[in-house]
Amino acid sequence: MEVAVLVALEVFTVVVVGLMVGVEFSVAFVINPIVTGLPRDSAVRARAHGGRMLGAVMPFWYIGSLILIVVGAVVGWHRPGAGLLVVAAALLLVSVLMSVLLLVPINNRGRTWTAENLPEDWKEQMNRWDRYHYVRVAVIIAAFTVLVTALV
Repeated sequence: MEVAVLVALEVFTVVVVGLMVGVEFSVAFVINPIVTGLPRDSAVRARAHGGRMLGAVMPFWYIGSLILIVVGAVVGWHRPGAGLLVVAAALLLVSVLMSVLLLVPINNRGRTWTAENLPEDWKEQMNRWDRYHYVRVAVIIAAFTVLVTALV
């Protein structure tokens, strides 16, 4: 593969993964704290809407990011840092598994909630989602850090 194409792939991958990390960081430390401060009905509506909106986009973003890193590792296997790309891909895979096993089930319930059909433990479920999300954010920040380290 030509060096220019490989470099373009690397830059594109860093931008895609970096934007994903930024969105998830923002959800954890900006959006959700703002939403939590809203009155209950507004907070429930905002979380439900966010769950529907981001729930439709993020699976493609996570899987697409993982594929980009794997492709970069495969086509650039001969280059220094390829092993670190495998580590970054493994970390992103962990984040995907966390999403599917821990966060998506809660998100799928929460995105249908309204003020009229809230379960009694809705706050506990949202707090659990937030805690899992903090861990996932740490994992994807680690993946992004390893990705950038591999490419410098």
